[in-house]
Amino acid sequence: MPASFVPPRQVKIGDAAAFAGCTPRAIRHYHEIGLLPEPDRGGDDRRRYGYEDMIRLLWIRRMADAGIALEDIGEAFAEDPADAHGGDGIEAVLERVEEALAAQEAELRRQRTAVQRMRVEGSRMGLLSDLVTERLKGLPEGSLRQADLDTLLVTERIFGPLGAAVQATRFVALARHPALREESDRVDAAEEALDDSVAVDDPRVAQVAAERHAFETALHTVIEESGLDEDDDALFDAWDAAHPETGDAEEDGSGSGFGRAMSVLEATGKMPYDFSPARLRCMEVAQELSARDSPAI
Repeated sequence: MPASFVPPRQVKIGDAAAFAGCTPRAIRHYHEIGLLPEPDRGGDDRRRYGYEDMIRLLWIRRMADAGIALEDIGEAFAEDPADAHGGDGIEAVLERVEEALAAQEAELRRQRTAVQRMRVEGSRMGLLSDLVTERLKGLPEGSLRQADLDTLLVTERIFGPLGAAVQATRFVALARHPALREESDRVDAAEEALDDSVAVDDPRVAQVAAERHAFETALHTVIEESGLDEDDDALFDAWDAAHPETGDAEEDGSGSGFGRAMSVLEATGKMPYDFSPARLRCMEVAQELSARDSPAI
């Protein structure tokens, strides 16, 4: 530093903001919330900041950059932790900040994993939970359809990762058995034909319901014979081991970015559907046929 250079004893708010790496507006906000004491004003009625003001301002900026909320920074300046606002002290504040940062790190890892899965899979399958994507690994290319992923996405929202992973067994079986997939398409098309122009007592309703029941029976047989049902049992065991406190299969899909949990009833009540009365009746009849043929427990 040249000997002729003498630093200013006080600076204006613009210079203070530039040195601290913030804006004048931020500094004014610090004044408003009592984080930075109001400095003396010059003859032009503008704030003048001295050395101590700048030191405090720099610490405020460092703490804010570390993730400490402005309302908590004041506790860091308390001479006695017991005098801090709320009585928690800076140690409790730092503990909360560390917990929040750990949660943010976990969320970033989840997001990165999802993006990596999307790059590997080349589809939106990477946005489903780990439990579901692991279940669908190794399927023949092109055997998984977007409609399958749509269904799994809805199921995961309502029943959580475990429910969607178990439902994925259905699509695994269809992917491995083209003839079964073809029959599934045929029955789906027959159900879709039961639109609003079809009465609920139309003979086609009972006919399609019988076809649905026959298909579901054949699908269940394939799942059993291929050992996929044993994989489902392993999924339940792994889930129970990972969630010993609840063992709840209706969690909201933690780690999938779905936000707060909803009950099955709440989620179902918020998801619209496009089934006609005739198609709904067809589903009821198919369920009745299934219940009739199920062995008594």
